Amino acid sequence: MINTIDFLNYLLPVLYLGAFSVYLYNFISEKKNFEHSKRLALFITLLVHCIYLAMRTFEFNHPPITNRYEIFTVLAFSITCSYFLLELLTDIRGTGLFILPFALVFQAISSLYITESYVVKDVLRNNLLGLHVMSALLGYAGFTISAVHGVLFLMLYKKLKGSNFGLIFKKMPSLETLEKLSFSSVVIGFTLLTIAILIGGFWLPSAFPNFKYSDPKLISSALIWTIYAIGILIKYLGGWYGRKVINTTLLGFALTLLSLLLINVLGSSFHTFS
Repeated sequence: MINTIDFLNYLLPVLYLGAFSVYLYNFISEKKNFEHSKRLALFITLLVHCIYLAMRTFEFNHPPITNRYEIFTVLAFSITCSYFLLELLTDIRGTGLFILPFALVFQAISSLYITESYVVKDVLRNNLLGLHVMSALLGYAGFTISAVHGVLFLMLYKKLKGSNFGLIFKKMPSLETLEKLSFSSVVIGFTLLTIAILIGGFWLPSAFPNFKYSDPKLISSALIWTIYAIGILIKYLGGWYGRKVINTTLLGFALTLLSLLLINVLGSSFHTFS
């Protein structure tokens, strides 16, 4: 008989698909009465996902960070949560259509392949480590959402310059709004990554005997944090706006991807548990 955790595991992709469908219908239709419905659908999806993650944590006695498919469901939650925070902070609801497919794909893969038939190391059972990882993933999700809005900004900018208006771009928010969404996502991601770094800095040294501040992943996180800190300062102190802000955030995201790729391919770290 299927248990509650398994039921929620298979329900989540359906909920994500349903939320995406509401956003899609609202985007392509002229009806305004779905504005509240799509936020409600997203909230219900997040609530069920939060319950699912909590149940997995208590049932299996470890936060859901012990293998790639657990990380995938946390990524789906992180992307959706970061976007939901963005909607609440800005009250702009027109771009969820372009964000939710990422969460849907991650959750669908997780639901298909997640399992509990493996040995979990003791260090991975610590809930503070789970909070550290969750905060970091939420931060990177914020940066990813910022990059998506940045790409939409540049695409719309190009269409406007060429006077080439299709259905999608007629429905898109203004350039000013996309810039606001992109930068707000950076601030959300930066704040959450800061929390992750603070937790790691104070707790990880006592949890890992081979902890080193020269660890490649710590250096990578510090570099990414510095890049976005500089970008935020430039925005506020330099008075940048428009394409300058978007190009800066996209450069930060590109450097983030490059940094993470190099560290995971070339570096060795106490973060490696296999």
